[in-house]
Amino acid sequence: MRAKYVLILLIIFVGTSCNTKKKDKIVKEEFKEVSKKQDSIVFSFTFLGCNRVDRHQVGDTKATNASTANLSAMKRIWTEISDLKRKPDLFFFLGDMVLAESTTTKLENQLIAWKKLYYNTSFSSISKSNIEMVAIPGNHEMLYWHDYNVPHHDEWPLKGATQIWMKHMAEYMPKDRDYVKGNDSINNQMTFAFTRKNIGFVLMNTDTYNSPTKENPYGLEGQIPTQWIINKVEEYKKDSKIDHVFVLGHKPYYVSGKPETGHKGFPEGPVLWPKLVENKVVAMLSAHLHDYQRMQPGNKGTYQVIAGNSGSPGSATFFGYSKIDIMSNGDVKLSSIGYDKGNPYYKAMPNSPSTVRDETVLTWSKNVNPYPNN
Repeated sequence: MRAKYVLILLIIFVGTSCNTKKKDKIVKEEFKEVSKKQDSIVFSFTFLGCNRVDRHQVGDTKATNASTANLSAMKRIWTEISDLKRKPDLFFFLGDMVLAESTTTKLENQLIAWKKLYYNTSFSSISKSNIEMVAIPGNHEMLYWHDYNVPHHDEWPLKGATQIWMKHMAEYMPKDRDYVKGNDSINNQMTFAFTRKNIGFVLMNTDTYNSPTKENPYGLEGQIPTQWIINKVEEYKKDSKIDHVFVLGHKPYYVSGKPETGHKGFPEGPVLWPKLVENKVVAMLSAHLHDYQRMQPGNKGTYQVIAGNSGSPGSATFFGYSKIDIMSNGDVKLSSIGYDKGNPYYKAMPNSPSTVRDETVLTWSKNVNPYPNN
């Protein structure tokens, strides 16, 4: 009789144990699913700049066509972005997409040719990908270059460039954008702001046109509507519906960890940057330098990310694009993806796979994962 009771108790224990293990397994699986949901991407965008060829290579048919873009790099990068499993919601092109930097005729012809490539589905499917393309100009679209005898200064505002850009590139500017109004609105049409989900984007034309004066007979490069940009950043900061703010422009303020107010950067950097930090802007995203750099000036706060490594010759060791994912748990994840640059720089590199070259979470406190050499 005692043996019968022992057997019943053993069966109850085993059954209970199995049920407990089954329940534990279910709980663990549910936890994994919750974790997945917590870490899911709620918004994603890519950004890059500087794809134009070198002025000495413009006649090389291996490198380019009438667009003056580095064709092999452009085709590969556009195709890879279009083929991403989780496609980005936005694609920012941060200037120097064409060589130009000479006359409005050349600028116009090159932009027309660039657009033909964008819509040519045999070249790339980017235009059919449902990714929103947003473009702003760089110095090669806004300035002209000449060997005048002016020390350390050989680029000046190109009259008419603003009108050419708006004629051909306005379709790559959001219809719901806010922009500079008032007396100087014509020259500031390419500085604007807009929101997507819980993110505020402020885009700067870092070479806004300004007329020659007695003091500056050729005009000045590197001009921005500083106060409008600051006001928009402060407005977004106060908006309870906006959790993340990004400022984007062709020219950066910090290069290799140092502030730049000359041709490498822009004069208003010392005024603008403290306001970005004060209003907890996540990052300034730029190009201009033909390289990829990530830095966090002062080891805290706002980041400067330079993604000028999409095809132009220079110091970059890899060509590609950068991506920011806004996660459902609030993290802001940055990735830079690319392949080894060829020699010459416009050489296709089919045997060099695109891999993640930098990856981190953009934390407001000191980033524990600094990018090498920055």
